[in-house]
Amino acid sequence: MKIKCLQSSPCRTFFLILTGSVLLNTGVLAQEHVMDSSMTKQAHVMLLPGDLKWGDGPPGLPPGAKAVVMAGDPSKPGLFTLRLKFPANFNIPAHWHPTDEHVTVISGTLWLGMGEKTDSKKVKSLIPGSYSLMPAKTGHYAMTKEETIVQIQGIGPFGITYFNPAEDPRNKK
Repeated sequence: MKIKCLQSSPCRTFFLILTGSVLLNTGVLAQEHVMDSSMTKQAHVMLLPGDLKWGDGPPGLPPGAKAVVMAGDPSKPGLFTLRLKFPANFNIPAHWHPTDEHVTVISGTLWLGMGEKTDSKKVKSLIPGSYSLMPAKTGHYAMTKEETIVQIQGIGPFGITYFNPAEDPRNKK
């Protein structure tokens, strides 16, 4: 059965505009519903590099790392963004996280490898602007040759579990 209206140009144009509007509005409303039900309203944040107040990195990282939480709280449920600054020749042994980890390299070069054992011959260099996603519980390790800053985004609570407990800095006293 043919619909004659769709055969005329003005009618077809009206139908396409109407269909597009319905689909667009449905998508916007669905997105607003998701945002309303899963996110709390936060104040607008704008930070310049000079505004960042770097502190010691979290205890789950080897000594020497610096960190600044930009939004959210990695230890609590919800979205968070933080930056980590690693000195030259810094190594994070093979580990995994309970939630996805999104990493963007801001400066320097992050050498990233995948697996349950650290192997410096199997790393890939991530230069500024590079992005990596490690799905939850995916084994990986990282190292630097120069000072490197990365931005981490994820959903908390975030944590780190080392495959070899002897490499966990929290176990060293």
